[in-house]
Amino acid sequence: MGADTRATVGSLVADKHCKKIHYLAPNMYCCGAGTAADTEQVCKMVSSQLKLHRLTTDRVVPVVTAERLMTQHLYRYQGYVSAALILGGVDLSGPSIYSVAPHGSSEKLLFSSMGSGSLAAMSVLEKEWKPYLKLDEAKLLVCKAIAAGIFNDLGSGSNIDLCVITGTGAEIISPYEVLNMKAPLQESYRYAPGTTAVLSSKTVPVEIVEVINRPIRDDTEEEMDIA
Repeated sequence: MGADTRATVGSLVADKHCKKIHYLAPNMYCCGAGTAADTEQVCKMVSSQLKLHRLTTDRVVPVVTAERLMTQHLYRYQGYVSAALILGGVDLSGPSIYSVAPHGSSEKLLFSSMGSGSLAAMSVLEKEWKPYLKLDEAKLLVCKAIAAGIFNDLGSGSNIDLCVITGTGAEIISPYEVLNMKAPLQESYRYAPGTTAVLSSKTVPVEIVEVINRPIRDDTEEEMDIA
């Protein structure tokens, strides 16, 4: 799983290092698009319920359980909770990926993309995805898909974060690759004294009328005396 790190407010970049990969359980994570507060809150709520499930049953929580909790919650609000989510994880039945829309619909897919840069990312995934990818190949494919969204969408940018989930656990790689770096300044803006001519100058003398020295007031001692 992968995501960029740009958060926007309209046409303004609000955060260049926004974390869009959210923890749900040791065996599953979720990538969020839409309203940052909504996606984070939905993931926190589902994560707490998954922890209770894990403590009660003492078993590995199936990924479909998180998918059901998300869809039931989002369907209740009919899209007013703007959280577009990609849920991924590994359980006893193997790896699985779910695409969850803000209105509460979901779909189990082999690969998916969500967000404003999803069209460019999906074009890369549809072209280069193949069954039984090796780990390094999968990382490179996700990185190329996120990079396509970054360079073809103004709402996406900054770095690429990856999350690798296997049967033994999960690993967050942040950042996996740094994009949109500022170019160094080509010229120096330091000028030698006298470069700009002084056309006129004026000096105003300051007259000291009176100097008053007052002792520092200790409010603590005063309050204690009054008490």
